[in-house]
Formats: sequence, structure tokens, C-alpha cells
Amino acid sequence: MNTKKLICIIILSAGFLFQAKSQNINWAKDGSSYFQNSGGEIVKITLPRGERTTIVSREKLYPANGSVSIGVKSFQLSEDGSKALIFTNSKKVWRYETRGDYWVIDIASGKLTKIGKDKPASSLMFAKFSPDGSKVAFVSEHNIYVEDLHTNVNKALTTDGTLRLINGTFDWVYEEEFNCRDGFRWSPDGKSIAYWQIDARKIRNFLMINNTDSIYSYNIPVEYPKVGQDPSACKIGVVDISSAQTKWLAVPGSEVQNYIPRMDWVPNSNNIVLQQLNREQNVSTVFLANTIANTISEVYKETDKAWIDAIDKFHWINNNKEFVLLTEKDAWAHLYRINIENKKVTLITNSNFDVIDLDLIDEANNLVYFSASPNNVTQKYLYKTKLDGKGKLEQVTPSVLPGRHSYSISPTGAFAFHNYQSSTIKPVSEWMNFKTNNPLTMAGSITNQVGNQTAVKNKVEFFKVTTEDGIELDGWMKKPENFDRTKKYPVVFYVYGEPASATALDTWGAGNTRLYPDMAKDGYIYISMDNRGAPVPKGKNWRKSIYKNIGQLNIRDQAMAAKKLLATHAFMDKDRVAVWGWSGGGSSTLNLLFQYPEIYKTGISIAPVANQLTYDNIYQERYMGTPFPTTDAYVAGSPVTHAKNLKGNLLLIHGTGDDNVHYQNAEMLINELVKYRKTFQLMSYPNRTHSINEGEGTSEHLALTFTKFLKENCPPGGR
Repeated sequence: MNTKKLICIIILSAGFLFQAKSQNINWAKDGSSYFQNSGGEIVKITLPRGERTTIVSREKLYPANGSVSIGVKSFQLSEDGSKALIFTNSKKVWRYETRGDYWVIDIASGKLTKIGKDKPASSLMFAKFSPDGSKVAFVSEHNIYVEDLHTNVNKALTTDGTLRLINGTFDWVYEEEFNCRDGFRWSPDGKSIAYWQIDARKIRNFLMINNTDSIYSYNIPVEYPKVGQDPSACKIGVVDISSAQTKWLAVPGSEVQNYIPRMDWVPNSNNIVLQQLNREQNVSTVFLANTIANTISEVYKETDKAWIDAIDKFHWINNNKEFVLLTEKDAWAHLYRINIENKKVTLITNSNFDVIDLDLIDEANNLVYFSASPNNVTQKYLYKTKLDGKGKLEQVTPSVLPGRHSYSISPTGAFAFHNYQSSTIKPVSEWMNFKTNNPLTMAGSITNQVGNQTAVKNKVEFFKVTTEDGIELDGWMKKPENFDRTKKYPVVFYVYGEPASATALDTWGAGNTRLYPDMAKDGYIYISMDNRGAPVPKGKNWRKSIYKNIGQLNIRDQAMAAKKLLATHAFMDKDRVAVWGWSGGGSSTLNLLFQYPEIYKTGISIAPVANQLTYDNIYQERYMGTPFPTTDAYVAGSPVTHAKNLKGNLLLIHGTGDDNVHYQNAEMLINELVKYRKTFQLMSYPNRTHSINEGEGTSEHLALTFTKFLKENCPPGGR
């Protein structure tokens, strides 16, 4: 459930570096400069001195007879750097603004041309240059088009697209749970395009009701496959640019009972590589398709007793004969080399630790850089080892900076943008010479910035707690200001509890919440812990033990850890214990309040899944198994099953326009609470989505509601 968290192919050859995590920096190919949108202009910054060169000025972005410069939401440059493709007038599609208008500017002549000018305003999606920069392909209203930049004439490459037959992009659930949005890829030779086709015509609509924007209410339909319902059919087509004829890849298996979350061209070839996941998402197969011979073969297969995640990317090495894969096929999340010719599998990171992210492959020097934290799961650092699997683990990040680090490294590995934060250090960043691991300037260095920060007075305390079941949880605790250990203070637990997110990380903001910024000042102890199933680097067994156990195992871990803390800390008031969470955390809040009423006296649940059978099939079936032949695990883990046990104070909050966790969940829970005559408080936000932040005053009202209820039902201060 990607948004159950609170508010995811580069050509290689021998001697070149692969950079996998530079999405936030628009690096130039030379590896010594990058591009950015600066006040509506495209500028180039050259390192190490940071010289700025304006590539496209604002004055060049006035359309003919236009009085206003087009805004620059984002941009991309053609391979030769002679043209820029500018995205503007963007509109939101579910989570992100992926629909809008596109313009091409010839940088030398300044000629500005609108792409798809015959298409509806703000209807274009994912436009991108052909490899030679002579054309632009885009999606509009679920069809794929290509426009010749010499004639400015576009033609349809697909014509069968409808509201539910989707070419080149995805339906709601693929976008939400596989992070799939851009659904087409130019071939390396620019002669064809590979694309997804999603057939959602058999997916039933979930109808949301808008009661406020007109005198008569109206429905808002969302194609939404719930647990147990068949997914959309999915297939991969390759369309010839000149003829507009599509050939379909002969991917084995049912188009309905299998997913294809990843697909791309093998660089410098006519081959396509793709990942197929079965409906249960416990069998992952990588296929290699030859688009000329129209053949397809299996090159790698993996099975699991629980689930297998979608591949991040295919990272190519060895003249594109191998790709590097991050997978949990053994006891840890490790990096492997997969040879697509002889199918040889080679372990790269051979040790008992988890790889968190792949950051850089330096093939010329036989090195791979990745994020990990073998000694402290709340933190993250950059490491390196030998690409051939024969090296030792070496830490690159300076150990004098404990916390969480992330890097965006240039394609040549010359420079990097380094970010750092912890529970006591506000987020800071520096530009660095990656080859020497030194900041470009001492004035702009992280160490200098950290030294200038005001010291945090009331620090978050990190701890470990072992439950009576022998399970050790990591957590943080924020004590009240002017804490007096001779007094007893109310305790508020913040929970999430599901596999999509961790809460007890060493990040800035740990120990605080925007819904109640003065919690420590008013005299609360604030705690968060990560139970089994949380995506922290504790090994595969830790993360996957929650399989078919959401709503049970995670709830017991949290409750037993809370019980242990309350029993061993005299300054915690057992009579004033509250818990809160959002989305998956809202579900955990309900289950804790209902299943362990002797521990938790007050709960605030925001946008929870009250009945697991109402959520989407990809997320819920991934972690709970398909509901065939039985739904017993779903029922046992659903809050509605345990609502009759409510004894404490409950505030239920939900947006009626939530397309992710439907308001239906709130009403199902209300029915159960009413049935058993359980009193509670309800706050519904009309037409608000899962984030509950739309509309004037909404965020402020939510915070006031949260704070007022907590103060009244779990009074603050030491006693």
C-alpha cells in the first residue's frame, strides 16, 4: 500500500559507471555538471566551482502571440543536448501531476513548438524524445502518439485506447502498488516502442459519493480491484513507428493471473527484458524477448514462501550480458549478478547484512556502492564492495556522522550530492568530490553546517525492548520537557505496523508530529517502535514473518513491547496510554485498542482499513496471500472482527473522497460499534482523499481535532 505511508535503462559498456539513484539530480552525461529548473529557466551548473550557464532563458519561453511565459514543471534534454522538452500546465492523476502540456524548444534557434497541439489541454503524459531527438512520443487519453519534430505532425501508434483499455500508462492499482506510471519505452534504435496495455474493462467501479459540490449528489467511479477480484489483463506490445503495427510479446501464462510490473529494452539490442509476478506474487520470472525473431525465454526465476517485490531496475554490466539484481532470495537482501546468456547467478554482497539501495556500479574498478546499516537498523550509510563478489564490506560514509545518509552520484562517479539527517540534526546536504570523498568546499560541508546548528535540548532516546515472546523491537522515545522521573506521565504510541513503512528511524522529526507539535511541552511521553514485518534491515525472516499475519503478529509485537515498557518504567502512567496511526497505522491503532484494551485506553485512527477484504488485491494479496480457498486470515486480522471489545476512547477520522482506503471502511466499522453499543467519536472530512489535506483549513482542523481529543481523553502532564 504505497500511500498507506504518511505523507518510487541506462546504456552501459565496459569501463563505464552505472548510477541508479540520481532521480533528484538531472545529471549531464559528462558527470561533471547537472541541469535544473531555476525560476522558470533551464540552467546548467558545472562542478566543482558551481558555475551557472543559462541553457533556456525565461524570455525564450513565450509562445507566439503569447503574453505569459510557459511555466517549467520539469524538463528533459535530447541526447545531443540541442533540444529541451518542457512539461507544463500539469494536472494530478491520483497521487502525482503526470498529465499536462509539452513544448519543445530548439536551444540554438529558440524555436518553441507545442507538442500534440490538436489534443485536449493537459492531456499529454510521459512525453520523451526518440534516441536521435527527431521525434517525441507521448500518451493522450490512453493512446500512444509520435510527433515528427520536422513536420510537427503527430500520428497515432495505437487507436484502441478507451477509458478502460489503457495503452502506455496504467490503471489505479498498478500505479498505487507497483509504482507504475510511465508505460512505454523507446527502442535503442528509435524504430519502435514497447508498451504496456492494461485491460481494465472487467474491473468493477468503486463509487465514491460527492454530496457537497452540487445540490444533487453524484458518483465518482474508480476502477478498483478488491481482494479476491481478478486483476486487469496485462500484456506487452511492440509497435513499429513507421507502420503503427503492434506485435504482442508471447509472455507465458495468463494475462489476468500474472502481473508485469517491470519492462525495458536491453541496451543496444532488439531484446526486451521483463519481470512477471504470478497472482500470489511469490514467483518472479525474468523473461528475455527477441523482438525480431518474436521469441521469448526465461533467464531467471525465483520463488518464496511469502512474497517477492517488484524489481527496482535492471542494472546492466558486462556489455549488457548481465544485470545486477537486489533480491531477498536468501536470508538477506543481497546484490546478485544474473547472466542472461548462461543464466549464471553470482552473489555480490556475501555477508549477513541487508542491502537497502543500489547507488553506483563502477565496473571499470570492479566496485559496487550501496546503502546499508549492518550495525544499527535505524540508520543508513554508504558502503562499497567488489563487483565480482570477492570483496569485503567497506564503509564509505564517515562514521563520525551517525544517522541516515543518501547520495545522488554523477554518471561518471566524479561528484555526488550527499544528504544527511538524524533525530538531532536537521537535514543538511553537501556537494562532494566522490573520488576523494571530500566536500567541494569546507564552508558548504555537512560538518560545517552541523557545527552551526543549535543543539537539540530535548533529544529523542533510542532503545531496544524484548517482549515476553523473545522479540526485540527498536524504538524511539521523546520524554516531556522538564522531565521529572519521580512523576508519572501519559504515554502516546505512534504506530504503522505494516510492510510498507518503518516509523522508528533515526530521522529529523522523530519524536514529533505535525498534528500536535507541543506534545513534549505539554507533558506527554511519545514512543514509536517497529514490529516484525517493518521494512528495516533485520533480514528476510524479520520482514516476511508477517505474511498472512497482518492484524495479528504485528499487533502482538506492538502490544507486548508496550506492556514491557510500561512494566519497567515507573514514570509511565499505565492509566493514561494512547495510540494513534494513519492508514495502515490507523488499522493497527484499531486492532491494538480492540485486542488489548487492558493496555491502550485511548486511540486515534485516521483513514484505517477496517476490513482487509475491502482493500486492493495487489497490496493485500501480496502480504496476506490470495483469499482462496479461505478468508480466515483476513477476517482474523481485520479491526471489524474485534470491534466488540472496545473499552476505551476512540476517535475515528476518514475522508469520504478517499480513493485508496475507501470510506466504506469507516461505515463498516461504525456498524459494528453500533451493533455492540460502543460509543466513540467520528470526524468525517467531505471529499478529502487519503491525505486529508485538501480544502481551506483542513490540515489545521485535523490537528485541532487530534489535539483536543487526546487532551480530553488522555490528559497531559506529570502527576
